[in-house]
Amino acid sequence: QVQLVESGGGLVQPGGSLRLSCAASISRFRLYTMGWYRQAPGKQRELVATITSGDITNYADSVKGRFTIYRDNAKNTVYLQMNSLKPEDTAVYYCNAAWSLYDYWGQGTQVTVSS
Repeated sequence: QVQLVESGGGLVQPGGSLRLSCAASISRFRLYTMGWYRQAPGKQRELVATITSGDITNYADSVKGRFTIYRDNAKNTVYLQMNSLKPEDTAVYYCNAAWSLYDYWGQGTQVTVSS
């Protein structure tokens, strides 16, 4: 059974940092494009960042220069390093794994940026 388990969310002050992790129980993890998405209350889910099997990254304009996505294929894990956090980054963050016909989602982890 495929599982994506996110961790690392929490409450942080504006300007602070958090690192999210997503551990994937997927065979051939290295072939998947991994992504982080977020959904704030009353808003649609939006892309935050993705990383392909070839380590090509893509970021939403709102997080460029502040967030970094990277992966460790040996650990079947993808990370999202979030720096200079803003209150508007508050959301539930979801991990996604996509390859061919396969598309999986995690349960999400809450990130709250508030003083």
